[in-house]
Amino acid sequence: MHHRTDTTTESDQDLYPADRLDRVRTAASEAGLDALLISPGADLRYLTGYDAMQLERLTCLVLPAEGRPFLLVPALEEPAAQASPAGALGVEILAWQETEDPYAVIASRLPASAERVGVDNHMWAEKTLAFRAALPRAEQELAGTVLGVLRTRKTPREVAALRRAGAAIDRVHTRMGEWLRAGRTEREVGRDIATAIAAEGHARVDFVIVGSGPHSASPHHELSDRVIRPGDPVVVDIGGTTAEGYCSDSTRVYVVGEPPEEFRRLHDVLLRAQRAQTEAVRPGLTAEELDAVGRNLITQAGFGAHFIHRTGHGIGLESHEEPYIVAGSRQPLAPGMAFSVEPGIYLKDRYGARIEDIVVCTEDGGERLNTTDRELTVLP
Repeated sequence: MHHRTDTTTESDQDLYPADRLDRVRTAASEAGLDALLISPGADLRYLTGYDAMQLERLTCLVLPAEGRPFLLVPALEEPAAQASPAGALGVEILAWQETEDPYAVIASRLPASAERVGVDNHMWAEKTLAFRAALPRAEQELAGTVLGVLRTRKTPREVAALRRAGAAIDRVHTRMGEWLRAGRTEREVGRDIATAIAAEGHARVDFVIVGSGPHSASPHHELSDRVIRPGDPVVVDIGGTTAEGYCSDSTRVYVVGEPPEEFRRLHDVLLRAQRAQTEAVRPGLTAEELDAVGRNLITQAGFGAHFIHRTGHGIGLESHEEPYIVAGSRQPLAPGMAFSVEPGIYLKDRYGARIEDIVVCTEDGGERLNTTDRELTVLP
């Protein structure tokens, strides 16, 4: 059995304004799309505030280029949809019964002349194919080509929500000394961190990485039964989603006791690179130029081959979204873009380090949303 506690508040109306639907419909029409079909996920929440469950039963927001938008939901989900912010937007909420074909219902309400429809980027394949059968004349395209541009530029209210999420994950990092010590396993520490992520202001724990010793050299290592030992570097990368729907993500490096001297040098190089990158953020700088700021410093220090991933990813209603801060991306940074700055250096089977802040591009620079100390934290 699933439980939900959707309620509409003044904050919801600020984060999910009613005119957003009109702006998206206009953008879709200008892109030559006859309709957008949006299933549960971040796009649906962005447009309506409705955090719908992913079910085999179809839930779909339909935004026709001409005509009123409507939200088709399974009958048993109608109360949750009405209680969500979508219920206050004036969007028609249409319930379908178990014996109905929801794809046929939608097809019947779209013009027969519809030739191009945009489906959200994360729609399940079975639903995409069902729409293909129900709308055989319509070519399917990605709705993200329209929505991505809008979602990338956060409003001041969205930035405020991300700022609150950043402060919540910062509070968890400041408590790391309560749990992280020699003799405990990564999994034991990770359980305590997960509890704290929820206690410090998140509705959902998205990920907990506790990479100790050689595991710190594996960027996406999560948790294992390895016992943390004296002198171990420990990479702690954690994040969650707040009740407002916005995500946090921050990485800090700890060491239990005295680390190897070479590790201190490695961390110093990384810290210089990460600071230079966060300070370089400004409108007009391209994503690949920002990536190069840190990568060049790390390469000059002799660790270039060990920085094995992009500098960062966008963040908002998803922990990973546009823009991606990576070589080859000539996308200029613009005010309202929020993304991680997280260079890393990894010496395979030995140790590694990563420092991560969420940064928002402002009118004249950038704002770090994570403000805990970025220095190597030595724990007893």
